[in-house]
Amino acid sequence: MKRLLPSKSRLAFLSLALSATMLGGAIQPASAEERALVIARDMDVNSLDPARAWCDTCQIYNTSVYEQLVTLDKDNKVQPLIASSWEINPEQTELTFKLDPAAKFSDGSPVEAKDVKWSFERLKNIKGNGAFIADPISSIDIPDAQTVVIKLSAPNSEFLNQASAGFLGIINSDVAAANGALSDATAVDKDTSENWFLSNSAGSGPFVLESYEPNAELRLKRNENYWRKAPTIPQVVFRQVKDAVAQAQMLQSGAADIAMQIDAETAKTLEGSNVVVDKVPSYNFVYIALSPGAKANTVKLTPEVREAISIAIDRTSLIDFTVGGAGRAIATPIPLGFPGGDNHEIPAYDPDRAKELLTAAGVGDGFTLKSIYPDMNVYGVDFSLMMQKIQQDLAKVGITVELSPVPFANWREAANGDHIPLTAVFFAPDFFGTSQYVDVFGLSEGSVWAKRAGGETDPSIISTETGKLREQALAAPAEEAEKLWFEAGELMAKARIIIPMVSPDLILAHSPDVKGVRYSACCNLPLAEITN
Repeated sequence: MKRLLPSKSRLAFLSLALSATMLGGAIQPASAEERALVIARDMDVNSLDPARAWCDTCQIYNTSVYEQLVTLDKDNKVQPLIASSWEINPEQTELTFKLDPAAKFSDGSPVEAKDVKWSFERLKNIKGNGAFIADPISSIDIPDAQTVVIKLSAPNSEFLNQASAGFLGIINSDVAAANGALSDATAVDKDTSENWFLSNSAGSGPFVLESYEPNAELRLKRNENYWRKAPTIPQVVFRQVKDAVAQAQMLQSGAADIAMQIDAETAKTLEGSNVVVDKVPSYNFVYIALSPGAKANTVKLTPEVREAISIAIDRTSLIDFTVGGAGRAIATPIPLGFPGGDNHEIPAYDPDRAKELLTAAGVGDGFTLKSIYPDMNVYGVDFSLMMQKIQQDLAKVGITVELSPVPFANWREAANGDHIPLTAVFFAPDFFGTSQYVDVFGLSEGSVWAKRAGGETDPSIISTETGKLREQALAAPAEEAEKLWFEAGELMAKARIIIPMVSPDLILAHSPDVKGVRYSACCNLPLAEITN
C-alpha cells in the first residue's frame, strides 16, 4: 500500500507524482486511515542480517523488524520486551531472563529460549562489527523454553543495557537455519544466508521486510501477527535521498513524512512552513584525533604540543560555523548524558597560551601538520568546512595544516596504515553505556585508537589506567560506577589524542500530521511509536 497523497492542487499532485516516480515509487490511492509513512534519509545499509548490519538505518531496521530481550524508554530506562523479567547475580556475571510466553515471530511460531541462544551465539560467531557485544558471553543455558541463563566471562553491569542493542535481535532460528544461517563456530566462513536476509526477515517485531532495493528504497510492512500492540502505520518506506536540501523539499511537497538528516542551515529554509522541526540533543559527536606515531609527523606531538593544538581551536565559533550553533561543546569522548560524560571542563580557547606551550616544546617557530579526513557530512557537520575552520585557527599559532579530504575507505586505510598526524571522524553509540567509549578511545594497549595513534611507535600514549577503571566500573554499583567512568573520561580528555569538537543536535523534521517521533539511544527512531 502506498502513501496517501495530501489534498493539494492538480499541479502539486503532478509534481509529487513526478518526484515519487524519480525516486522509484509509484503513486497509488490509499485510505485516509491507513497510509504509508515515507522517510527520506541517506541510507547507509551494509546488510539486513541483524548479525552483520552496521549502520544508522540498520539500527532502525533491527529494532523494528526484530526484537531484543529488553528495550529503552525515553529516559533510557530498561523496559521488558521479549523478556518479561530478569534477575542478575550480585557479581554481575550471570543474567537470567524469563521470556514472555505470548511472544511470537511473524510466522506465528513462538519465540523460545533456543532462538535467543542461537541468535546470540550466531552474532558472536559471525564475527561482524557488532560481535563485541556478544564476545563476553561465556555460555548460554536454556533450562526450559522460556528461560535463558547468560553467563559472562567478567562482571558487566552494562550487559542489560547492551541487550537492547539491535545486533542482539532475536531471529527465528528454524526459519533462518533453513535458509543457510549458522550459529556455530563455522558461521564466519560457512553461513550463506546474507542474500536471503536482503529479501526476507525472520523476526518478532512490529514490522516485516517487504522489499529492499539498494541505494533506492527499503520497504517495511506491518506485522499482522504482531504479539503486542500493533503499529497504526501499515507500511514504512525509506527513500534514498542523500542531500539535506532534497529531503527538505520532499517534506514541503508532501513526498516525505520524515526527513532524518536535515542540517541546521537547511532547517532555516523550513521556517514559516507547516513542517515541524524539533532540535534535540544527541549522543553523537564529531572529534579530531592526533597520532603521535604517524609516519608523516614533522615534529614530535608531545603532550604539550597536543594541549596547544586543543586550546588553539575556538570551539564556540566552530560550532556556530559548522552547525549554526545547534550543538554542544564536549570535553571528553563520552556522550553528554551517558554515565561519566557530564561536568567535564571544556578546554578554553587560548591562542596565547598555545603559543607559549609550543615555544616551550621547541616548536615555537611553527611546523606543518598533515591532515587526512573523510570527505563527508555527518550529523550536519561538513568535515571539509570544519577542517578549514581548524586550519585557520591553528594558523594563528604557527601551525600550517595541509588538508586532504578522501573517501571513507581511503581514510580508514590511512588511519590504520601509516596513521594520520591530524584527522577528523565521528562516533555514535551502539548501546546506552560508557564501556564502548573507553574500549575505543581509552588508549589501552591493542585498542582501536591506541593503534591508530601509533602506540607501537610512541608507547608513551598507551594508558594502563583506563582499562582498570573500565573493569572496576563494570563491577560496581551504579553510583560508584558513575564516578569511575568520570575518572576514565578525565584521563581520556587529558591525553589529548581524541579531542571532541561538537555534539551536534539532532534535527527531527516531519509533517505536522506525524506524531510520536523521537530519538532513542538503542533504536535511533522507534517506528512502532509513530502515527500519521
